[in-house]
Amino acid sequence: MSFELVSFGYLAALIISILGLGAIDHKQKIALFVHTRATLLSVSIGVVVFLIWDLIGIALGIFFRGNAPHLSGILLAPELPIEELFFLILLCYNTLLAYGFFARRLAK
Repeated sequence: MSFELVSFGYLAALIISILGLGAIDHKQKIALFVHTRATLLSVSIGVVVFLIWDLIGIALGIFFRGNAPHLSGILLAPELPIEELFFLILLCYNTLLAYGFFARRLAK
C-alpha cells in the first residue's frame, strides 16, 4: 500500500472541517466549550450508532468502499475506511451545533 500526499486529501478536508466547527463552537459557545462531557458523549453515541449501521450495511453487501482516489487506504475494518469515522464525527458534531444554535435562537 503506497501513501501519497494526494490520497490524504479527503481525510485532511474532514479534519480541517471538524476544526472549523470547533472554532465556530468556541466563538459561539454552543456545545463543546460549554458542556464538554455532554457534547463528547452525544457525538460519541451518534458515531457509534452510525458505525454499527455501516458495519451492518457492509456485512449485508449494501455498503462498500469502491475506487475513490482521494481515500488514504487506511481501513478500520473491511470496506470501512478511516475517513468514514471522521465523516461521522463531522456529521454528528455539525448536527449538534446546528441544533444548539437554532434552539438558542428560537428561545430568544
